[in-house]
Amino acid sequence: MAELILTPNIDAPDDFYADLLAAHEGLSKTESDALNARLILVLANHIGDREALAQAITAASDQG
Repeated sequence: MAELILTPNIDAPDDFYADLLAAHEGLSKTESDALNARLILVLANHIGDREALAQAITAASDQG
């Protein structure tokens, strides 16, 4: 089982955020939501570990 990393772990996080914003530029709310859903599924597939994914869902749910 992989332990979910919750500390900062992205190289050049500001650049990643800029790329993410650029990907959403010009999209409607529906298109933006669909892009987010596809991105989540692509990254979940990359991670592949169901336990880590369950931890991520819990962590994201606890943030609200």
